[in-house]
Amino acid sequence: MTATFTTTPVDGPGIAVERIADVPGFEALRDEWSELLEASDSDCLFLTWEWLSTWWKHLAGDRRLAILALRHGGRLVALAPFGLRPPSLSRRRPLPVLEFLGNGCVGSDYLDFIVRAGYESEARRAFASGLVNERLVLSWTQLRRGSCAAAGVAADLGARNWSVSETVTNTCPFIPLAGMSWEAYLATLGAEHRYNFNRKFKRLNRDYSVQLEQAHTEEQCRESIDLVIELHNMRWRDRGGSDAFHTPGLVAFHREFSQLALKRGWLRLYVLRLDQKPAACLYGFLYGRTFYFYQSGFDSAYQKQSVGLVSMGLSIKSAIEEGAEEYDLLHGNEEYKSHWSRQSRELGRLELYPPGGVGSICRRSAELERASRRIARRVLSRMFA
Repeated sequence: MTATFTTTPVDGPGIAVERIADVPGFEALRDEWSELLEASDSDCLFLTWEWLSTWWKHLAGDRRLAILALRHGGRLVALAPFGLRPPSLSRRRPLPVLEFLGNGCVGSDYLDFIVRAGYESEARRAFASGLVNERLVLSWTQLRRGSCAAAGVAADLGARNWSVSETVTNTCPFIPLAGMSWEAYLATLGAEHRYNFNRKFKRLNRDYSVQLEQAHTEEQCRESIDLVIELHNMRWRDRGGSDAFHTPGLVAFHREFSQLALKRGWLRLYVLRLDQKPAACLYGFLYGRTFYFYQSGFDSAYQKQSVGLVSMGLSIKSAIEEGAEEYDLLHGNEEYKSHWSRQSRELGRLELYPPGGVGSICRRSAELERASRRIARRVLSRMFA
């Protein structure tokens, strides 16, 4: 069964919709995409052309490109960076599923429509009108709750008899840094954590020659990204594994994207060396005024020296020195994140089903599958408790 997707013509003064369904068309959008993203309220690393095109190259799977571009007088004013997943009866998915590019285990937070400031109302109406008569499921994940354009489009479709389901899926801890010095930031931390970091850092400098090395060349980038992957997987191997770098596609994605980020000046890939030996790595990005902490790893031989703790603190210090206004720890409720941050924002999932019997069947199937996964996780957790 072949997945089809054709948008309804959009009515509006000077607004035209264009569908991009092939890689050459995606590549041709690069410069316009980047300019539009900077002019939107959804500007973030995970909506850049570089991130999403690299994701498409390595992680798209069976999806087909289905990007929607809105133009006003020929000027690009909005993008819906979509991929279309085909129906699958074996997976109880009778309708195609329209998703944002970048979803899945790669960890893209804050996915959304990209809309030029000042065109929010026009884009919302145009996208809803273009989707309202489609026979497909809309599954939009990793949305920033409370400030995403997707919520407005979903509300318009809900008013046209689509079934809308919203779920809180995760939280992103973050650290506001605007106007903050390193000393002022340290003063905001709990006394125990502040003391622990300072004590560990002083002891490291007493016992070793300590260097925090940043990748500045292509060769350093290649060596450092492989080191991050190696140390991260080594740390998690005896703890049930991690889904950060667990497939060849994910490894290929990060090897390529890290090089693109290096060229754009976004990459912040650090190696903490003790007596010249790599002890810990931290993989992040400085995009605009936000530092995104993506992943880390450390050599278990240095666990007692708390090299993970030290490298995190030093990366925050570096972000402050570079003028970052926020340090985003991205999704996940790991305990160590709460030691460094006091604030968080919610991520959510919107699922929309078309009117009629098939839409109802799709919704019930999705709910049953999700319930089955929850039961399986509970059973496994009891087995290995």
